[in-house]
Amino acid sequence: MTAPTAPTASPRRAHPAGPRPASAGGPTLPRAVAAEWTRLTSLRSSWWAAALTVAVSAVLTYLSAQASSVDPGFDPLGSLTSGLLLAQVPPLVLGVLVGTGEYSTGTFRTTFVAEPRRWPVLVGQTAATAAFALLTAALAVGAAVLALLPSARARGLALDLGRDGTPQVLVGMTLLLAGMALLGLALGALVRRPVPALTAAVLVVLVLPVALVLAADLSGDPLAAPAGVSSAQAAVNTVVTFLPTGAASLLTGEGAVEGAPDLGAVGGGLVLAAWVLVPLALAAVRLRTRDVV
Repeated sequence: MTAPTAPTASPRRAHPAGPRPASAGGPTLPRAVAAEWTRLTSLRSSWWAAALTVAVSAVLTYLSAQASSVDPGFDPLGSLTSGLLLAQVPPLVLGVLVGTGEYSTGTFRTTFVAEPRRWPVLVGQTAATAAFALLTAALAVGAAVLALLPSARARGLALDLGRDGTPQVLVGMTLLLAGMALLGLALGALVRRPVPALTAAVLVVLVLPVALVLAADLSGDPLAAPAGVSSAQAAVNTVVTFLPTGAASLLTGEGAVEGAPDLGAVGGGLVLAAWVLVPLALAAVRLRTRDVV
């Protein structure tokens, strides 16, 4: 007779652990946005760019208003946008630095290990840059308005910010400065190197419009009597309208240049949005489909 054996427990089948839910501490889009915001606001260069934007906007507007205040028909609000040309440079540089920062320092390897999908990082950078740039732009526009007060008071004039067209100018200035930061970010994320990205941004925003206008002027006959806009100038003006500079003119209520289509403020906003979204989409595709080196 054999001794009875103790019953053995049936072996359990091991089940593979399921994917860890994002809510349990994994990477999520809100966390990516928060991380990029923390990174952006912890950089000294971000605050320098913001301070320069506000300072340039205020100083140039003040100088323009003071110089124009001797005119008999002086309108203080006519100098409101005089500081925009140079005030848009610091946001542009800031965007490039944000877009290329991780590639310059090599920290992208750690970032993309933590977030293998990669695209939330770009979305986080875009959201954080947009928020920071909008706040900076609002301060810069407010500083420009305050810079008009000394010359206006010296002439006994009041600033009527609610008159026709002025609210559009204020909103357009804010959107333009924020858009420049996003354009720099898009080019930086696409090119991934700060010097080429910044060079491309400056060429598109500042150099190309001036070069095209000068080329059109030189192609004409300087001794010929003015007879409207030539076909070459009309073509150049049309091209400039679809550059960020042309979008700036439309956004801030300056209107289209002669011989070019008048897209209005909404059209100018769409042109600027296209300049941001196209390189940003290309950067997302490159990030998704190509190895990061």
